[in-house]
Amino acid sequence: MKKIKKYLFALVILQGSLMSATIKHIETNGIKVPVVFEKQKSLPILNLQLVFTNSGYIQDKNKSGLASLSSQLLNEGTKKLGSTGFAQELEENAISLHTSNGFETFVIEVSNLKDVSAKSIDLLAKLIKSPNYTQDTLDKLKTLKIGALKRNENDFDYTAKNLLKSVLFKDTSLQNPSSGTIESIEDIKLKDIKGFINDTVNLNNLIIVAGGDFDYSEFKKLIAPVLNALKTGTKRELEEIKFTSKKEEETLIKETEQAYIYFGSSYNVNALDENRYIAKVASFILGGSGFGSRLMEEIRVKRGLAYSAYGSVSINKSHTFFSGYLQTKNETAKEAQGLVTQIIEDFVKKGVTKDELKAAKNFLTGSEPLRNEVLSQRLNKAFTLYYRGLDQDYPTRELELIQDLKLEDLNKFIASHKEINNLTFAIVRK
Repeated sequence: MKKIKKYLFALVILQGSLMSATIKHIETNGIKVPVVFEKQKSLPILNLQLVFTNSGYIQDKNKSGLASLSSQLLNEGTKKLGSTGFAQELEENAISLHTSNGFETFVIEVSNLKDVSAKSIDLLAKLIKSPNYTQDTLDKLKTLKIGALKRNENDFDYTAKNLLKSVLFKDTSLQNPSSGTIESIEDIKLKDIKGFINDTVNLNNLIIVAGGDFDYSEFKKLIAPVLNALKTGTKRELEEIKFTSKKEEETLIKETEQAYIYFGSSYNVNALDENRYIAKVASFILGGSGFGSRLMEEIRVKRGLAYSAYGSVSINKSHTFFSGYLQTKNETAKEAQGLVTQIIEDFVKKGVTKDELKAAKNFLTGSEPLRNEVLSQRLNKAFTLYYRGLDQDYPTRELELIQDLKLEDLNKFIASHKEINNLTFAIVRK
């Protein structure tokens, strides 16, 4: 077993050394645009992401769903070609071009074979210069979005998740659903989307993430038309989301055969915290490891109250929180809710066992090579590290720290985060 562990750990370190993503900069219009770049000669492809930071639905403000609707409009092609004509150009050249958004980022992603890269860059530049800003396009998107939101009214997982957000993150940018509400979508105008895209898709908020069968000098020349199409814009500063969870409950009564229980709390760790690796181990043991985790073992295996039960810590640049969920029978909802509270209180008070720590170390070390198998995975990891202000060799150092983590240090850390006991519950049940 010791030989296997040493082999896996050596493999992780080797894999890390083979990851060749580098951080460079392209200067254009007086702005140094960061570039996360990896050359990969094994496949003749281009993988490109334009990541606009501080620009996801954190910027929705009082127009919930604006970022989501704006990203969907950029998937409707250019004003000249229209949705159908633009899609046909992409299909004929086997080019994938898609826009999406998260909470902190707004992303335009392109992938294609190397020999059509000039074509994909040309189409991307045209899209940036002239999106399909027509009222007919917006009306179509709003109809589709409202239809999806109406269908989600019977998706009780979706309902419970958003109910938790509305309570846990009250009075912050996180309290509203990323897709918006029927009322907020109806209220969004074409000028709102134009304003959002104009303020978002620009050089000052851009990080380029790229890789494929290109030398960096070759890629730098290739990307020039896209950079020339982008306006300078104004750099946005990321808003820090501050909130303190309370022991409270919000219940919504629906005609459902199951009770949907979502829960969450504050968690005082940030993206640059030197103990974030300990939070990762603790989160894995409490609820992130599936079978074997405390929540799954106590709620499903021992008592059969749910098919699954999960909990994890989400550490972001703007905010960090603990959250989890489970489904159970309506008549056992209160029992399951009380059990979640008790499990977490015991976790904070008593910590974990030696065997739990050993299992966590083995899994986290052994699974790491699988996270770096393909180019897109490596690029996404390299971007995340850069975006959060971490060195590119941090994953290797993190695994070393996890391997050396002592039980007493882990339990001391767990006991110091009593804020996790201030659980907010959102429940949808009959």
